[in-house]
Amino acid sequence: MKFKKSFKIAMNITFHSKLRTWLTIIGIIIGIAAIVSIVSVGQGAQKTLEQNLNSLSADVITVSSGFSRATGSGTEFRGGGFGGGGPSSSSSVTAPKNLTINDVMALKSVPNVEYATGIISGSVDSSFLGKSARTSVQGVDTGIWKNFMSTELSSGRELTQGDTNVVVVGGRVASSTFSDIQINRQITIGGKIFRIVGILKESGGSDDSKIFMPIENAVTILDNKNNKNFDSILIKIKDISLTDDTVAQITSKLMLSHGILQANKADFSVTSLKSVQERVSSTLSSMSLFLTAIAAISLIVGAIGIMNTMFTSVLEKTKDIGILKAIGAKNSDILTIFLLNSGIIGLIGGIFGVILGIIGSGFIGQLASGSVGRFSLSSTYVSPSLIIIVFVASIVIGLISGAVPAYRASKLKPIDALRYE
Repeated sequence: MKFKKSFKIAMNITFHSKLRTWLTIIGIIIGIAAIVSIVSVGQGAQKTLEQNLNSLSADVITVSSGFSRATGSGTEFRGGGFGGGGPSSSSSVTAPKNLTINDVMALKSVPNVEYATGIISGSVDSSFLGKSARTSVQGVDTGIWKNFMSTELSSGRELTQGDTNVVVVGGRVASSTFSDIQINRQITIGGKIFRIVGILKESGGSDDSKIFMPIENAVTILDNKNNKNFDSILIKIKDISLTDDTVAQITSKLMLSHGILQANKADFSVTSLKSVQERVSSTLSSMSLFLTAIAAISLIVGAIGIMNTMFTSVLEKTKDIGILKAIGAKNSDILTIFLLNSGIIGLIGGIFGVILGIIGSGFIGQLASGSVGRFSLSSTYVSPSLIIIVFVASIVIGLISGAVPAYRASKLKPIDALRYE
């Protein structure tokens, strides 16, 4: 029997009982749609994460005062720019403000380190044109500040060597906290008057809500006269591929500088965007794999539905099988007909499942919209490889589910089949 004839008979069997066939197909559609939705949301989050991390200062390592006792938990991304470059943890720290100028000088001697600078930060009351608000202030080394910035300026200029009593404000401070902020206007911070020389663009990062000033002014504003230690040290490295080795060297150098012999007693934390990316990517992959495994259960249910439908079709077409065999059809012809039947069910389920999955992924992405700091996790990405894989998987599932019923149909004896009531 020619393949074309076998395919035509298989199509007739498929749509002979439309209600039963479509109920079976719906089971496959649900399973495929669930997998496509979950995987595309996971891939979209992964892609967005990588794009955002790559756009930030990937060559910046952050040393924070105090040691995070819950590394990997409660991680919050800080946006690109001077305040960025690493995560902050919600866990407790052991010894705040224990980083000194001696640590900065020691870190500058690490081979892959290009720049190292200490920063101090805090919150103070600020006012502009009669409006007051609590703002986040960050004191920076004006001599090398521009080498760490990745957030672009909306207007004005950056802080430069020799600046005093001047500030650069974040985009959200300029647009929301205090409206109508313009360069060369005066703003009162901590009871002292500063001139605005630059305004940053809004980037969605933590720098949007900060005011940057020379570290000498910040020491006074933040009442830090008697404690000139830094909240953190930012390090710009020359070669990103040596990040892990550089982190290890920085850790060793600071442990030696602080007289610490055991790593678990360190009073500082060293983080890099690379390590953050690996940790978050691993978490996203594990979560996506887990949810995909749950979605695959519906595919198993769909496969059982196909098998049940095929057994029913074999029983209904027993006499027809006997007639086909009586007029010369071989066992392989009968096997092909019923395998094609189950494969068609899987294919139709795959087509509609992919379409529904693409639509559903966008809906799920918006419904489960979330972010890690400045990184949105609501975007989706349906890759061509995913579509091909689910198409092939749906057909294979159909063929496997219909294999046993098709084999039993092919082994029916013509006389027994013709006598079947």
